[in-house]
Amino acid sequence: MTPPRLLVAKIGSSTLVDGEGALDRRFIRSLCDQVAQLVSEGTRVIVVSSGAAAAGRDILGFTERPSDIATLQACAAAGQARLTQAYADVLAERGIPCAQVLLTRRDVMDRDGFLNARTTLARLLELGAVPVVNENDTVSTAEFAFGDNDMLGALVAALAGADLYVICSDVDGLFTANPQEDPDARLIERVSEVDARLSAMAGGAGTSFGTGGMSSKLRAARAMLAAGIPTAICRGRRERVLLDVAHGEAVGTRFEAPAGAAHEGGRKLWIGLAEVPRGTIALDEGATRAVLERGASILPVGVISTTGTYAAGDVVNVRASTGDVIGRGIARYSSDDMARVRGVHLDVVARFLGQDRAQPAVHRDDLLVF
Repeated sequence: MTPPRLLVAKIGSSTLVDGEGALDRRFIRSLCDQVAQLVSEGTRVIVVSSGAAAAGRDILGFTERPSDIATLQACAAAGQARLTQAYADVLAERGIPCAQVLLTRRDVMDRDGFLNARTTLARLLELGAVPVVNENDTVSTAEFAFGDNDMLGALVAALAGADLYVICSDVDGLFTANPQEDPDARLIERVSEVDARLSAMAGGAGTSFGTGGMSSKLRAARAMLAAGIPTAICRGRRERVLLDVAHGEAVGTRFEAPAGAAHEGGRKLWIGLAEVPRGTIALDEGATRAVLERGASILPVGVISTTGTYAAGDVVNVRASTGDVIGRGIARYSSDDMARVRGVHLDVVARFLGQDRAQPAVHRDDLLVF
């Protein structure tokens, strides 16, 4: 198998720390050894690393994850320097520069910010550096937070044009049931579509050191399927895990769209991954089929309900008739107008709002279907 040109590896907090909550430097050394070997083979690597808040808890003397935002951000501030330095020290021994990149969703919400982040990462890779990316937890607010680094890693993989996204976790992959409770649970080795049945297999939140559970990993993998970027969810402490995944070994659960499947472009990925949804529109069965099977725009007549407060031009979630979120797109009506035009044909919309206002609720060009 040809090695990937660019690999993005997301390392979860529970993988990075030891049982006491301190950074596991032996593991970081092993991880950096794998990164160095990949670089020597011609693969550029971006590391999306959690662990700043967990490292800061150790520094500031907390034994449990704080519940208030101010203390969590203080822990992130105290731990971020130690986290980056841990990577930088080991990579420097191997002659590889390390660069810290801190992002919030606010940084990439506008198209220019998205492109600037992409340009910076590309230049760092050209210069032979390994970017270590984390959310800027010290200044993130709930509105602009990624929520977990699984989705941040997906965004980085999309904007950098990665060939492979690896989510290193504390589990072996996606199972048919909870393996700790069901002895018959089996590992799902390959996935080509994330549907409602698969989503139901995902559990809740992660450990006391991290925020992401399997459901967040599935959301990230679903976005990567749309982007055409293969994704692997695997146990991060497995020996040679990054090397084996990069070399095509069957490790964990691999998500990959079928050969020949259409992939979304950068603008739609920006809509789906970077923007904050301001509301939700729900579709009837006919509109759901039109979007999923025929690649149609969403017409007002197919919208059965709208929630949230948004303006024309804001991003909204799109919910299918089954209740599943199937995509995200730019609304062409405000929430007030959407409530007026839902269920109405365009000729009727033109009669009441004017011909220039009679348009799709969400145009296909502005819609990312997961």
